[in-house]
Amino acid sequence: MNQEFIDALSEIEKEKGISKEIVFEALESALVSSYRKNYGTSENVIVNMDRETGEIKLFASKNIVEKVEDPQLEVSLEEVKKINPNYEIGDVYNQEIHPKNFGRIAAQTAKQVVIQRIKDAERDIVFDEYVEREKEIITGLVQRKSYNNVYVDLGTTEAILPYSEQISGESYNHGDRYKMLILSVEKSTKGPQIVLSRSHPDLVKRLFELEIPEVSEGIVEIYSISREAGSRTKIAVFSRDPEVDPLGACVGYKGQRVNAIVDEIDNEKIDIVIYEKEIDKFIANSLSPSKVEKVFVNEAEKSALAIVPDYQLSLAIGKEGQNVRLAAKLTGWKIDIKSNLQFEEYLEERNMTEEELIEEYENSVKESTEEVTEDINMPEEEQALGEDNITNEDSDNLEDANEESSVEENEI
Repeated sequence: MNQEFIDALSEIEKEKGISKEIVFEALESALVSSYRKNYGTSENVIVNMDRETGEIKLFASKNIVEKVEDPQLEVSLEEVKKINPNYEIGDVYNQEIHPKNFGRIAAQTAKQVVIQRIKDAERDIVFDEYVEREKEIITGLVQRKSYNNVYVDLGTTEAILPYSEQISGESYNHGDRYKMLILSVEKSTKGPQIVLSRSHPDLVKRLFELEIPEVSEGIVEIYSISREAGSRTKIAVFSRDPEVDPLGACVGYKGQRVNAIVDEIDNEKIDIVIYEKEIDKFIANSLSPSKVEKVFVNEAEKSALAIVPDYQLSLAIGKEGQNVRLAAKLTGWKIDIKSNLQFEEYLEERNMTEEELIEEYENSVKESTEEVTEDINMPEEEQALGEDNITNEDSDNLEDANEESSVEENEI
């Protein structure tokens, strides 16, 4: 190695942000491996590189013993006493060695190590850049398709849009430009693996933040989103400023703002509804565009019965139950829908009035509250016993209830 090599490392350190010390340490380790590989020795080799001049020195590290059994690893005390009388048995003697043609091997190794370190540094820079941008929007250029996956050029690296994260029916041709959500960033042996999404609900959320100033400024907030990509999205919003209409802010003049978002997600329908703290009002809003006349809520079971005009039953339920399904996901409540006629028949079958139905729901809330109070007051031993008595079937049912928004659909 020479001064030119040291100067080159200094330039790399400035341009790529790679520490010279890291390169020196990696090079020393690589030279040890290269020496053993090329000279077929079992010696304990130490490589030292001068940080100022680049001079390389090799040493065979040997244990000092009385009687040598393995010359590759040991040296006699008598021999090293000639060099330094202070040596004793058990010490380590580093004997400098000068293998033939090692300069050529060192130069090749140095080149490989530096190239690899530059690649690693560039990968780390790319990883650091994108890992901080997870769940953000990025614009990418479609490069190619392979096994239904789409590979996207982000400028500094390539990312993948898996089939599961694509919008159904959307075509991705070479050169097409799309806005996508950075779903995840992971390290791999080939560099950072960036996974994109076009179907995630957060893509719609970020598009609203991008297109609507009131949302990006925090004046209008997004409460929840439910989405079936490529078909329909429901989004619940509310305003922190009483003078700002959240619906008007999101729709924009003649629908310009929301239409810009719709165009970006391949003409997917978007229902914007107002979030209300009163759950019955929120559920009624969530079933837009249908009109809801009454909502009966059972807080104990987080379920609701929504009553709609007879002629709007199919609209409230939606094609294949989509509207009520998205409303259930948006609110987090189980929603059953009945027309006025069905509701009257329902009350007749149960031989009760609306008031009695409301009272029944209210009593279920009281019973649920009392059960919770009893559990709190229960001795710890009994609480533990109760937990142990949960069966596998019960556990599965609980998981299913948490993972899915249940929707009861009516046949017209």
